[in-house]
This record gives sequence, C-alpha cells and structure tokens, in this order.
Amino acid sequence: MSGASRELVLGVGAGIAAYKSCDLLRRLQDRGYSVTVVPTPSSLNFVGSATWAALSGRPVSTQVWENVHEVSHISIARTADFFLIAPATADLIARIAWGRADDLLTSLVLAAQVPILIVPAMHPSMWTAPATVANVALLRERGFTVMEPEIGRLTGSDIGQGRFPESSAIIKEFDTLTGFTQDLLGKRVLVTGGGTREAIDPVRFIGNRSSGKQALAVAKAALLRGAHVQLIAASIDSSDLLGVEVTHVESAEEMGQALSLQFPTCDILVMAAAVADAKPRHLHSEKIKKNQLEVIELEPTPDLLANLSAIKTNQIMIGFAAETSELIASASAKLIAKGLDVIYVNDVSGGAIFGKDTTQGMIISRTGAHIALKEVSKDALANLLLDHAVRQLG
Repeated sequence: MSGASRELVLGVGAGIAAYKSCDLLRRLQDRGYSVTVVPTPSSLNFVGSATWAALSGRPVSTQVWENVHEVSHISIARTADFFLIAPATADLIARIAWGRADDLLTSLVLAAQVPILIVPAMHPSMWTAPATVANVALLRERGFTVMEPEIGRLTGSDIGQGRFPESSAIIKEFDTLTGFTQDLLGKRVLVTGGGTREAIDPVRFIGNRSSGKQALAVAKAALLRGAHVQLIAASIDSSDLLGVEVTHVESAEEMGQALSLQFPTCDILVMAAAVADAKPRHLHSEKIKKNQLEVIELEPTPDLLANLSAIKTNQIMIGFAAETSELIASASAKLIAKGLDVIYVNDVSGGAIFGKDTTQGMIISRTGAHIALKEVSKDALANLLLDHAVRQLG
C-alpha cells in the first residue's frame, strides 16, 4: 500500500471480544493508520466510548443523530480508505447482509465504496446456523472479505469455531486486503532523531525541544516494511525498538561522525534529528559559576546535510524543517540547498508539534509535488515519507 492517506474505520460489534479490538487498534496505529472507531450502541456495554476515544485520539459516535451537521454517515465514509469490522456478531452480519441502516456503523457500510474486512466472533452454534452461513455467503458474493473465526475456547467451557482471531492474524489478512507489503526488504534505512546537545560546561548545554518521537515512528515503520534500520539517536530513549541498530550520540559533531560511517551504505536517509545550529566556541572543563555567566561565544555547528549531499550517490534523502513563518518558501529553499529529495515542514509556532503524537504540515518533493497534512499521527507521516522514498527508488 502506498499513497497520501491511511484512513481506516474500525467498526466494533457487541461481542465479548470487543475488548480484544483495543489491542488491534494499537497494532493498526503502529502500521501508520489513522483510525476512527465506530462502535454499535450495544457494544458500549463491553467497551465504552471513552476508551475508544482515548486510544484513537478521535471523537466516537454510534448514531447518525450525533453531530448531525457533519452528516457523519457520509463524511466518514468518504474519507475512509478501508473498513475493518471486528468483532462482527451474528446480528451485525445479518444487518449488513440485508442492507439495514439501524446505526452509524451499518449506515457507513452502505455508504462506503472501499474494501471492507469483517472479522466474525460468536458461539459455534451461531456461526454454523443456516442463517449465518447464508448471510456470510451473501456478503462474500458482494465483495466483502469475511475471515474464518478461529477454533478454540470461547466464554464458559464451550470449544469450537467462533473464537475471535489474534491481532496478528487479523493484521495479516488486512495486509492482503490493502496490498500492504514489505516493500523495503533488502534496503538499508538510516534515521537520525532527537535533539543534539552542545556542551557549555560539564553541567550545562545548548539544546532544543525535539522529543525524537518522529524518528522513532520512522524507524518502527521502516522495520515493519522489511528494511534493515539504523538509528542515530541524540538524547532519546530507543529501548523499545527491538530489531533496530542504534548508535547513541550527543553533539552535532558526534552525529556527523556516525553519519559519515553509515550514510555511504544506506539506501534511504531520514534526517529527523533537530541538530543544534550553534555551539559554544569554548568548552569549559569546570562548571561556570553563576555570577560568571555573562557571555557565551558561539560558533556554527557542521552542516550535516550539506556534507552528506556532497558525497551522495543514489541515496534518497528526506529532511525536516521546523518553521514559524513562510513555511513553503523556507522549506523549498532548504530542499534545494541541502540536496534533499523530500522535505516535511511543520509550523512550530508556540512550541506546537514537539513532544506530541500528532503532526500537521506539508510534504514537498523535488518533483514539485505538495501534500498538505492536517493533524495526522506521526506513525502515519512516517509511512507517507517512506512511500515517497520507495517510489523514488523505483
């Protein structure tokens, strides 16, 4: 899958397995999807709206009569790229099969013109009931993808086919539906992240407010897409990035040294680090007394991207720009000056973006294409940037 959008509707039916969809939601977000959860009214007996809103970061509605001015059953359907309904009860499957529109979810299904995956979960006797068998067959004839439930223990002591599949199995089926592939197998992706720190004395430093969250999202996304991933981390915790080769640095000079070693063998560089523009001209070996902190002479740090551009061969280089005004003009100039293939620019006025899980800004490519993003997850942005890199790699 590639493209400028990864919008997904996660429908939740009224089965005890609804709680398992909380984990499924997280796994989908890890893959860069922006998820709108639409539970049926009865499903709220198992998992409440507050839980779905907290996990998805988005409002949750169950009826077409909520937020009527937004005409939700049409507006949500139009923006969605995919639908995933999990769990789907026998009742929900029947209502979808017969074109009912009793609530927001079933109304959305009627309005949707995108692929839909249905994940049933119910008692084995309900799954094998002639009515359910006929409804599932009807949905498949109409182009819906309906997973087979797993065989195992259900509520109580009953065992049989009807168990809700594990998240990994659902993701695998969903990948088949969406065309998501490990399109970076055999490729080396180099990511820089965090904010460099330039020492003033043994205690103090010049730094910035970068959290490194975007770099971590890119590293994770590249790993899921099959790449060998190297991360040069400046002052960020990367302990949960299993499978990623991490080099820890502190200053711009140390990051430059690490880049000079790793850049020549990479296929894609994502320069998400916020590199300090200046450093103290003199490093004091002892802590400066407070009454002596009058003047700190500064000098520029190395221009890491410009240095890499000079030795670039076939690598795709992706950079970032944090601006407070004239976003497009500033980012376009940086793209050319630094020899980048793609740049992402966001507005950081008032400290926006830093430390948050979402971002908004503009993707600008060397070809002149512009893609405006309005508050997407950093996971989603990571995949969009990798999509650009894959296309440019051919």
